[in-house]
Amino acid sequence: MDFELTEDQETIRKAVTGLLRDFDDRYWMEKDRDHVFPQEFYDAVAGGGWLGLTIPEAYGGHGLGITEATLLLEEVARCGGMNAASAIHMSVFGMHPVVVHGSEELKRRTLPRIADGDLHVCFGVTEPGAGLDTSRITTYARRDGDHYVVSGRKVWISKAMESEKILLLTRTSKADEVARRTDGMTLFLTDLDRARVDIRPIPKMGRNAVTSNELFIDELRVPVEDRVGEEGQGFRHLLDGLNPERMLIAAEALGIGRVALDRAVRYGREREVFGRPIGMNQGIQFPLADSLARLDAAELVLRKATWLYDRGRSCAREANTAKYLCADAGFTAADRALQTHGGMGYSEEYPVARYFREARLMRIAPVSQEMVLNYLGSHTLGLPRSY
Repeated sequence: MDFELTEDQETIRKAVTGLLRDFDDRYWMEKDRDHVFPQEFYDAVAGGGWLGLTIPEAYGGHGLGITEATLLLEEVARCGGMNAASAIHMSVFGMHPVVVHGSEELKRRTLPRIADGDLHVCFGVTEPGAGLDTSRITTYARRDGDHYVVSGRKVWISKAMESEKILLLTRTSKADEVARRTDGMTLFLTDLDRARVDIRPIPKMGRNAVTSNELFIDELRVPVEDRVGEEGQGFRHLLDGLNPERMLIAAEALGIGRVALDRAVRYGREREVFGRPIGMNQGIQFPLADSLARLDAAELVLRKATWLYDRGRSCAREANTAKYLCADAGFTAADRALQTHGGMGYSEEYPVARYFREARLMRIAPVSQEMVLNYLGSHTLGLPRSY
């Protein structure tokens, strides 16, 4: 076993940390408060070439792996939490189904623009009537000559307000027309035409610099050239991105947990009550030390998961476990950081309230903790499926 990062990986971590110093707590507080997309941050990351980290070199990227992507997004989350991570998450690895299954023409038309930051993209899978059961989606793409005509609804679509294109999962065969529930789905990377797609932001608890939206799609015309892979195989194409997505979310949760713990330790040293720093009290110190141990342990599972994926080995168990443990450890650290700050933790004067709100999201998205346990129980332990 070798737990040491390579020279290139250390360079990534240090370079990103240096780049992000210009974006302080006030910057993120104001963006979150005002519901304004962090364009200056996005431009800085794009300008540094980081959006193309995992895109193949042939299309303007660096061709690196999921390990490097998780290091990048962990540092990004340490800087600006989920507002920062969600601003670039889709660009960094979300295009993997296109890289693997897209036509050469589609890749050359889109990937270089994603790598240099010119093209904003969002991910359109979830629907109000389906939730986590993707097999129940009803957004339908009807073939019409050299186009498809798409109608339906999507929900919780991050960055739709800023995006020019959407990676969109549809049905091209109705659920009752296919042998397996996951058959008959088709994936597209296409224009988010505002004349045919009504985008409505969803008011939410946190991460307000990056919108979450409901989409109402009415007769959207999609060229055949925008199809990703084969018709009817969209769900299988999508699976290529699910384990990496769990690892990226795990890294972001880890980053928020780390920065929340750092702020709690700083406050524990500086804040004096009854004539002594509150960090001397075991009631403060022990929960923070416990969070350190839990974050360290969760990180090890994440590192194993990315190591396996980058070597082409099976990693679903480790990817799901990493998401589960990092999300729990990150939120617990944020909760304890808020508690350490006492009443001031409930104030927007300190960033821990924002960390708390954003870390809570990681236990829900992109898959809930309960669904991770369902996966481990049935696929790893071999117990009967509960759904």
